[in-house]
Amino acid sequence: MRTPIDLPIADLVPHGGRMRLLDRVLEGDAETLLAEVTVREDSLFFADGAVGGWVGIEYMAQAVAAWAGWHARLRGEAPKVGFLLGTRRYECSRPVFRPGECLRVEVHRQFFADNGLGQFDCTITIGTQTVATAALTVFEPPAGQDVRRGNTDG
Repeated sequence: MRTPIDLPIADLVPHGGRMRLLDRVLEGDAETLLAEVTVREDSLFFADGAVGGWVGIEYMAQAVAAWAGWHARLRGEAPKVGFLLGTRRYECSRPVFRPGECLRVEVHRQFFADNGLGQFDCTITIGTQTVATAALTVFEPPAGQDVRRGNTDG
């Protein structure tokens, strides 16, 4: 059974400013998380009256980051920086997302290994229609590895 999540998105994902694309996280459990974003004209990727369908990959990646950040918070830890390594089969039935559309982004963990490598199946729905799907491969560096500075000593 999913648990409602009442934390600001800023407390779950390390992205800042306009790069934080999701509006809110709704619920989650050990394997899944559901988040929402409403397409707005002030979005970082808004151009020519819409947000390109390709941005769905980043919505999905940030939902995975929110899942990891929520689980870190449950353990009493701060969210960590992670990396999107790649995607398989990103399919989006729409070339763009229009202003005012509410996108629900759901991620489902397939595996997450001790070495920080994980895979999530992801969907984006608008209303009852699934408009995008993908499998994302992600990496969260193990404790003691600060890959931003090339330091593996902690």
